[in-house]
Amino acid sequence: MADYKHILTERHGDVLVVTLNRPDRLNAALPAMFDEIGVAVEALEGARAVLMTGAGRGFCSGADVAGGARSSDDPGQQFFIGLTEHYHPLIAKLAALAVPVVSAVRGPAAGIGCSLALAADFCVASEAAYFLQAFVNIGLVPDGGASWMLPRLVGRARAAEMMMLGERIPAAKAFDWGLIHKVVADDALDADALALAARLAAGPTVALGLIRQQMQQGLHDDYVAAMWREAENQRRAGRTADAMEGGMAFLQKRKAAFRGA
Repeated sequence: MADYKHILTERHGDVLVVTLNRPDRLNAALPAMFDEIGVAVEALEGARAVLMTGAGRGFCSGADVAGGARSSDDPGQQFFIGLTEHYHPLIAKLAALAVPVVSAVRGPAAGIGCSLALAADFCVASEAAYFLQAFVNIGLVPDGGASWMLPRLVGRARAAEMMMLGERIPAAKAFDWGLIHKVVADDALDADALALAARLAAGPTVALGLIRQQMQQGLHDDYVAAMWREAENQRRAGRTADAMEGGMAFLQKRKAAFRGA
């Protein structure tokens, strides 16, 4: 594993665990932090699932806005550069990954941290977690893909509530809305999220990656185009060793032992 300044990485079996590691700042995200996450998830080194979490009391309190862009002569341009060169490229990398992604959220997932948490396929939150689109409170607009993501996750009215009122959405409410996968007790969060990531890592990796891509593309494709993509992906998945193993296991009435190929 590479050495990083703002994150920690470790392997738990076939799961790559990426931990945002600025607990003294509730893991406020510097551009360099998102660059490091991008390097880590690009490498994978054989991992078949990714788990993202935060050190300490929070997942991520948003972009670190102390100084930086706010102190420049043109803060708007600095925000633009930070997003287009650092923050947004990571969100795009996560969307394009060929393996499943799980996020484990305790405390705040705010601003770009909210987008990062919700970019996962499964977001598991502790009871004390909350999700916050705080931008309007400081005269800014949502970023990190939030304006694309949130209406698709919870509908226009609830997305407007999050983005235009700038109020916290507690974990229980987020689950009720369908914003996240699950809410668990704080002391169960790490184990529960890791167990889910490990379950995904033990699955048919190629098929899971294609499912991720199908869902992303299905948000743009028309009905016929979506079915054509499904047929193409089924051809690719059907040629894998995991598909052969899955079929044999079904016929033999046993649990499939997928190997990710």
